[in-house]
Amino acid sequence: MMKIILKNIWILCLSLALFTSCDDDSDLAQISSTASTGVANFSTTTLVLDKDDKEADALTINFNEPELGVASGKSYQLLFDLVGGDFSGAEVKSIEENTTFTFKTEEVNQILINLGAEPGVATEIQVKIETILSSDTSMFSDVSTLSITPYAAELDLSSKWGLVGDATINGWNGPDMPFYQTTDKSLDAGTFVAYVTLTDGEIKIRADNAWDTNYGGSDGVLEADGSNIVVTAGTYKIVFNENDLTYSIELYSWGVVGSATTNGWDGPDMPFTYNPLFDNWVAEVTLVDGEIKIRKNNDWKVNFGDLELDGILDTESENNIAVSAGDYSITFNPVTLEYSIK
Repeated sequence: MMKIILKNIWILCLSLALFTSCDDDSDLAQISSTASTGVANFSTTTLVLDKDDKEADALTINFNEPELGVASGKSYQLLFDLVGGDFSGAEVKSIEENTTFTFKTEEVNQILINLGAEPGVATEIQVKIETILSSDTSMFSDVSTLSITPYAAELDLSSKWGLVGDATINGWNGPDMPFYQTTDKSLDAGTFVAYVTLTDGEIKIRADNAWDTNYGGSDGVLEADGSNIVVTAGTYKIVFNENDLTYSIELYSWGVVGSATTNGWDGPDMPFTYNPLFDNWVAEVTLVDGEIKIRKNNDWKVNFGDLELDGILDTESENNIAVSAGDYSITFNPVTLEYSIK
C-alpha cells in the first residue's frame, strides 16, 4: 500500500513539473516553430513626398494578426531600413496592438532622412513586422519593399538678428552670435531665439551685423540704441521679440546623464548642441552598457526618460533608457519630446 501511495505522489509531482514548464517557456518554443507571421502591406508601393503636404496622410501599412497557435499577449513594431541593410540601424515605430497604422507625410520623410536617404532621389525601403511576445521573445515577418522619394527636411531658420558684445565669442566687432526663427507655436509672431554661451560682460541685439539698428535695455524691455545688457558667464537661451521689443534670458542647456555616460548619474552631463537645420538638439556621445536620461541644466528639476520606448520622452523619474556600449548620435526636440538614439 505504501508503494502505491509513493508511486502516485511521484506521478503527481512529475505531472505538475511538466505542466509548469509548458506554461513558462515551451509555449513560446511551440509558437516560434508553428506560428504564421504576417507581412506588411502598403497603401502604395511608390511614394513621392511633398513638403507642402507634410500634415497629410501619406502611407498606410497593415498586416494580418499572426496566428500563434496559443493565446499570448503581444504588441507590434514596424522596422524600416534601406534595401540591403540588416535592420541593425533600423527606424522603429511601435504600434502596440494595432495591425493598421497611417503615417503623415512628415513622419515618413523623417524616417527616410534618419536612414540617410538622399532628398529628391527615389529610395528603396524595406519593412518588416516585429511581434513582441515577451521582454526577450519576438517574431519577425518576411520583408516587404517600397520606393519612397523624400524631400529636404532642413529648415531655414536664419534671421537678420544677432547678439554682439564683449560677453560674446567675437566681441563688439562681430560677426554676431545668431538669433533663429522658431517653430515653437506657443511663442508670439516676431519671436527669435539664440542659444549661446557667454562670459561676464555686456551684450546688445542688432540687425545685419551692423549698428544701424540695435537694441539694449533692462528688465526685459528693449529700446533703440539702448544701454548695454549686463550678463554673467553661462549658457543661455535668449528670446527676443522684434514686434513688442521685449527679451528674456534664462540659463539653458540639455545633456545626457546616467550610468552609461562619462560622469555617471552625478554629471556634469554630456552636452547637446542646438541644430538649426532641424530645430532640435544633437549629442554625439560614446556610452558604456547602462542607462541614460536627458535633463536640463545639469539638474533633476527637468528630466526625461522613456517607459514605452516609443521615441517620445516622458517625465516619470524611473523611466531610464537602457543602452549598450557604443558610439551614438542622440537627437532630441524639447517641444515635441521626440528623440532618437543611433
